[in-house]
Amino acid sequence: EYADSRIIQSPEDIKRATDDLALISNLKKAIDERRKEYTSPIKQYLQEVNDAFKQFGTPLDEADTITRGKILAYRSEQERIRQEQDRINRLREEAAQAEMRLKGELTEPVNLVPVAQKAPSVYRTEAGALGTAKTWHFEVMDFAALPEQYKVANDVKIRKAVIAGVSIPGVRAWQEESLRVKG
Repeated sequence: EYADSRIIQSPEDIKRATDDLALISNLKKAIDERRKEYTSPIKQYLQEVNDAFKQFGTPLDEADTITRGKILAYRSEQERIRQEQDRINRLREEAAQAEMRLKGELTEPVNLVPVAQKAPSVYRTEAGALGTAKTWHFEVMDFAALPEQYKVANDVKIRKAVIAGVSIPGVRAWQEESLRVKG
C-alpha cells in the first residue's frame, strides 16, 4: 500500500525511495537465506533418497530393456521366417501355375512349406500380461520436397498424417513394435 501510494516528484523522493529499495533488497536476501536454511536439508535428503532408490531401479531398468529387446528380436525373427515361408509358397504356386499353362498338367506335386502362425499379440501369465503395440515413426528426408502444410514448428500434423496412412513427399515413415506390460 505504501509503495502504491508513493509519489516520486523530486530528487529527495528518489533518495527516500532508494533507502526503501535498499531495505527491501536486504529483506528479500535475508528471507531467501532463511528459506534456504529450511529447504537445503530437505533437498539434500531428497537427493539421498533418490540416489538410494536409483541403485535399485537402474539394474531393473537395464533388465527390462534387455528382456524387451530379446522378446522383440525373437518376434521379429519369427515374423521374418513366416514371411519367407509365405514367399516360398507363392513362388511354388506361381511355378505350378506356369507349368500348368505350359504343359497342361503338373509333373510333380507342389509341396507347399508349412507356414508358421502369426505370433499372438498378447501373452497372459499368472503374474501379468504382455501385449504389443505398433508406433509410427518418421524422419523428414527432404525438407524442400515437404508440402507447405507440413512445414510447421512441431511434428503433430505430420504424425497425424503418417498415422492416417498419408504418404508425404520428403518424409520416410515406419512402424516399430514396442511392448506394454501389466503386472
